[in-house]
Amino acid sequence: MKSYTLNELAAIVNGEIIGNTTNIISGAEQLDKANENQISFIISNKYLKTWDNSKASVALIDKKINAKPQENRAFIKVENAELAMAQILSSFDPGYPKFDTHSSAIIEKTAKIGNGCSIGANSYIGKNVIIEDGVTIYPNTTILDNSRIGQGTIIWSNTSIRERTIIGAMCIIHSNVSIGADGFGFRPSEDGRSLVKIPQIGNVVIGNGVEIGANTCVDRGKFSSTTIGDGTKIDNLVQIAHNCNIGRSCIIAGTTGLAGGVTLEDGVMVGGGVSIKEQCTLHTGSKIGAGTGIMNDVPAGKVMLGYPAQEAKDMLKEWALIRRFVKDFNSK
Repeated sequence: MKSYTLNELAAIVNGEIIGNTTNIISGAEQLDKANENQISFIISNKYLKTWDNSKASVALIDKKINAKPQENRAFIKVENAELAMAQILSSFDPGYPKFDTHSSAIIEKTAKIGNGCSIGANSYIGKNVIIEDGVTIYPNTTILDNSRIGQGTIIWSNTSIRERTIIGAMCIIHSNVSIGADGFGFRPSEDGRSLVKIPQIGNVVIGNGVEIGANTCVDRGKFSSTTIGDGTKIDNLVQIAHNCNIGRSCIIAGTTGLAGGVTLEDGVMVGGGVSIKEQCTLHTGSKIGAGTGIMNDVPAGKVMLGYPAQEAKDMLKEWALIRRFVKDFNSK
């Protein structure tokens, strides 16, 4: 188990020590659950009462907050306590499980495997697949023909990566992800008595530094590619339909669904449980609140809320008027 002194922790985050503690810190925890050998963090004044009753010996604290740390307890003042806590958590992180390529993994002869790769038990690597250096593939993963996995990428168990998929370097693909399945394309037959499946002959192209959460599905394009840009982070249980184009450094929270042909430009943030109609474009830097239904394009930088969506400030006014109306009605 890793452990640190107060001075060592301050050095990690380049912070200023206020107070002192002789306790050795061996982990991190939220304020109300921490013990005397753990560090926590405080991002606003409202958490100071929780600190008073907490057992944590150390807390990272934003510089804008003025507080006294108490006896044998210390603060480490930093510009941003949340970002500093990310550094601390990395210091305590024991790392991912390590293993050698398992004898039960099936690797086709035409596949090319780079240096320092690990391929877990019962995994299948298809024909002409290219796995670059340092890739880790956990057990029961399938990567089908002519796909390419970039350097240092981690693919967790039970993931299915269909043919011709391209994944960049330093990505993290969590468990049970489906990449490259057929898009949902059906049309009524001429006689109206059945549905005709539209062939989906494209692929999926994922940039560098992308993270995709567990049980998320990214469907292949109908004609060309479904694309995800560098640095984008996608939560669990997200549906990305055929021919969506997601820009750089976007955030998509859990249970969100993107219909076919949706475009997210760079830096778009999408809350949980959002529904986005086909062919809509969310322009650069727009933000979508949780549970919102997007039916039309969203201009750059706009904040949208509600079902169907409107600008957040208008939606909040509408909700306030409805509450006032209901209150007045009930008081009569």
